[in-house]
Amino acid sequence: MANLKRVETADAPAAIGPYSQAIIVNGMLYSAGQIPLDPKTMELVTGGIEEQTHQVMKNLAAILKSAGASLQDVVKTTVFLQDMGEFAAMNKVYEQHFGQHKPARSTVQAARLPRDVKVEIEVVAAL
Repeated sequence: MANLKRVETADAPAAIGPYSQAIIVNGMLYSAGQIPLDPKTMELVTGGIEEQTHQVMKNLAAILKSAGASLQDVVKTTVFLQDMGEFAAMNKVYEQHFGQHKPARSTVQAARLPRDVKVEIEVVAAL
């Protein structure tokens, strides 16, 4: 069996179910999907797709940091949108966080996301 290491940090929202914020195995980090929860209050951030995407990216950065990595180590993201019509606005914020680093990405419109948020993102990173 593979040696799995659970990632947990108070700087990202606590898992609200039977899952981990991320798992590390064989030098790779696999995050759970992050939604725009403020980790201190566990409440959704106010605002639209831009504010929600910023919070999601902050949560992902905190998880990566706790594992000794950063957004620059991400090799793949999956973005789930409530409305594909908000892709351009999400993409602008996403690009601000990744800069010139351009991990592989899939983006899909989901029928419904947890707590009816506008965006959820998960990452795979090389450690």
